[in-house]
Amino acid sequence: MADKYTVLLYSDDAAVRDKIRLAIGPRPAADLSIEFADASTWEECRRLLDEYEIDLMILDGEAAPAGGIGIARQTKDEYAEPPPTCVVIARAADRWLAAYAQVDQTLVYPLDPVTTGQTVAAMLRARRNGAIPLGTMGTLG
Repeated sequence: MADKYTVLLYSDDAAVRDKIRLAIGPRPAADLSIEFADASTWEECRRLLDEYEIDLMILDGEAAPAGGIGIARQTKDEYAEPPPTCVVIARAADRWLAAYAQVDQTLVYPLDPVTTGQTVAAMLRARRNGAIPLGTMGTLG
């Protein structure tokens, strides 16, 4: 039986969220099942983070007015235990900015379904196995 995870998809553009969702699919691997939660604003992201257990955030780096890299950084700053984050960027050169924002992984547009599925599966398996996302202090003791 597949483990079920909740993935927050953020973009101000519903078509972009749909493209990301299609690239991942409901089962990126045989042992993983995904339920998606959509957000089109930072306020919606915050509400979903507060009300649900989000296992992974996938953020559109090109969204406006709040870009995915900024939301990733703000989440890392505001939440004691933020979920791992993956930002979809348009330019590979923006990886340095994502690293500064403590983003755990990046994907580059246009999304390759194989790479996207493998990246998401690896991130969810790492979470299942107790990996601590970047920017998280973790628990002492």
